[in-house]
Amino acid sequence: MLMTAFGDVMWLIYTAMLVLAVVAFVLALLFREDAYRAADKQNKGFWLIILGVAVAVNLLVPMLFLQLAGLVATIVFFVDVRPALTRVSGGRVWSRNRRRGGNSDGPYGPYNGGR
Repeated sequence: MLMTAFGDVMWLIYTAMLVLAVVAFVLALLFREDAYRAADKQNKGFWLIILGVAVAVNLLVPMLFLQLAGLVATIVFFVDVRPALTRVSGGRVWSRNRRRGGNSDGPYGPYNGGR
C-alpha cells in the first residue's frame, strides 16, 4: 500500500518535471535570437540544446540524477534567462511582422484629437 502511494507520487513528480522542461523548451524556442544577445545570456542554440536534452532525459532515461540536472537547467531558465529575455523584448515573446501602433495610440486605439 505504501509503495503504491510512493510510486504514484514519484510518477506525479516525474510528470511535473517533464511538463516544466517542455514549457521551458517551447519558450526558449519562441524568443528571438537577438534577445539572447541583448540580454547577455548564452545564445538560443545553447538553451535549446540544454532544454532539449532535459526533455529527452525526462522522457527516455529513468535516472533521477540526470532528471534533477535537467530540472536545475529548467529552473535556471525560468528564474534567470526568461525574465531577462522578457525585459529586453519589452514583454513580448516574438514580434516578427507584428503591427505596432504609432505614438498617438491610446489604450483603445488611435487618438485623433477628438476628430
